[in-house]
Amino acid sequence: MRIALTGGIAAGKSTVSRRLQSLGAYVIDYDELSRAVIEPGSVALQRIVSRFGSAALDAKGRLNRSWMASQVFAPGHEREKKVLEAIIHPQVYAQAARLEEQMLKQGHASGIARTDADSSADARGSAAPSIIVHEIPLLAEVAASIPFVFEHVISVEAPVDTRVERMVEERHMSQRDALNRVNSQATRYEREGVADIIIDSSEGIEQMFERVDTVYEELSKQAV
Repeated sequence: MRIALTGGIAAGKSTVSRRLQSLGAYVIDYDELSRAVIEPGSVALQRIVSRFGSAALDAKGRLNRSWMASQVFAPGHEREKKVLEAIIHPQVYAQAARLEEQMLKQGHASGIARTDADSSADARGSAAPSIIVHEIPLLAEVAASIPFVFEHVISVEAPVDTRVERMVEERHMSQRDALNRVNSQATRYEREGVADIIIDSSEGIEQMFERVDTVYEELSKQAV
């Protein structure tokens, strides 16, 4: 069973993802893939520099993330954001498909229970995982073009003020930058529009984990 996991920035999606992985799901992390496809020398990074100029690189020849964020996440820069996504997303989808195919081959051949986006294996079971989770922060934005069909979509949600507070405290972002990031993404209404399972991360962590465990148990029964 292929599942999509989404949620706005700082909504708690990564925490839910790790919980699902600990329960036995195979997780493909699109944020990790997005970083991998823009490594120095990659086709995607070359295209970014061609489009945005040399300022897109830092002193070590890597993507200058803070500069790029100022170019694509600020109000009025929607066109630039779409250009960047058009460069990166196809590369990410291709990598996700490769990882999924690799998992299926390895799992059925050697009993791999789960792996992560870096393809490291944890052989703790005797069968391939029954649930594959695609962790996609921007699912609501790319739902029409993503080349995968999902049997269920989970959205992790929290109030905007909670998410902004988390970004300020945990990621050391300014409140303005945090709000820009939130406003550059789909709304909660749009995310819930593509989801059939909602997980509220503003609850206590134990309550949230209980909800995740229940969801995983139900999905596992369907996948058998």
